[in-house]
Amino acid sequence: MAGSVVRRGDDFVNEVASAVVADTDEDGARHQVDEVASKVDELEQKVGEVSQFYSNKNRPSNVASSKASGGGAGSVAKEREKEKEKASALGKMKPLDVPRKDSGCTKRMQELMRQFGTILRQISQHKWAWPFLQPVDVKGLDLHDYFDIIKKPMDFETIRKKMEVRDGSGYKNVREIYSDVRLVFTNAMTYNDEKNDVHQMARTLLEKFEEKWLQLLPKVVEEETRQKEEEAKALVEMEMAQEAAIVKIAKETDSALSAVFLQLDELRETLLCKCRKMSTEEKRKLGAGLSQLSPEDLNRALDIIAQNNPSFQATAEEVDLDMDALSESTLWRLKFFVKKALEVQAKGSATKSQENSKRKKEICDALAKTAKKRSKKVEGK
Repeated sequence: MAGSVVRRGDDFVNEVASAVVADTDEDGARHQVDEVASKVDELEQKVGEVSQFYSNKNRPSNVASSKASGGGAGSVAKEREKEKEKASALGKMKPLDVPRKDSGCTKRMQELMRQFGTILRQISQHKWAWPFLQPVDVKGLDLHDYFDIIKKPMDFETIRKKMEVRDGSGYKNVREIYSDVRLVFTNAMTYNDEKNDVHQMARTLLEKFEEKWLQLLPKVVEEETRQKEEEAKALVEMEMAQEAAIVKIAKETDSALSAVFLQLDELRETLLCKCRKMSTEEKRKLGAGLSQLSPEDLNRALDIIAQNNPSFQATAEEVDLDMDALSESTLWRLKFFVKKALEVQAKGSATKSQENSKRKKEICDALAKTAKKRSKKVEGK
């Protein structure tokens, strides 16, 4: 919509350039159109923001429901990330970091992580925990196939260090830690067969760990549910605030576009008033052009005449048009309109002619194929 304003203004100035009285008038007109084009560039960005906002808003959401079970580790974090992406995509306005905005929510999760740390210390202090305290000494134990079997090694020291990180690369929730602790034991059980002592030690500690985890799990589920509700509420509030801002932008843009169109209309009228007098030959060609217009375009041309001639009856069955009685601005407006209309008609005629030629060729080809088939049948007899 906004871009058409620029093209409309540029085309108009180029067409009317030959009709103005002096070069200074033409330069002034171009300068005004440049100003309008600059305004339109800004308006196009705002129109894009509004369109993008409602496009993202109407896009269906595929956020999956989280699973409040031990095997659903990380699902809440994934859902949260999807909600953050949706929040950031809305109109590309100020992104909202919903999960970390509520300090109360963060403190509650930190408390749960502290309680989980207590469970981890209790398990690591068990007499059978020593094989899992440090990373596996693959070289020292000559475990040449260890990394072929175990794709993600894990140990208590690595988990503890990651829990102490505060720069964003550490654990974001309790389920992430739970998943890594289980990985410590499942890795040991995967690499060592059931008769191996390390396998049995890992199985025993895993069972003890799962018992303690089940005691903490209800609190984890409660906090995850609470976080999800708070984040959903914050997201709705953000969407409402952004939509209010977008509505304001849309209203301002609509008013600005109306002003731009008005400015172009005023510029057109100014230039038309400065047009040179149309020659007799030009009037004759204009009359001939009017006679070639389609009924619809002819009615539009008559409306142009009626705009500056209140007494002119554009709706009459027969119209007596005196070119010499029309004002110079009306004549030039008619000339520009007729030129455009005839160009459109010529393109349409060319397209239709090509389609007819193509259709005739298809018919001829079909008839030729039919005749050929008949000829073969006759020869076969």
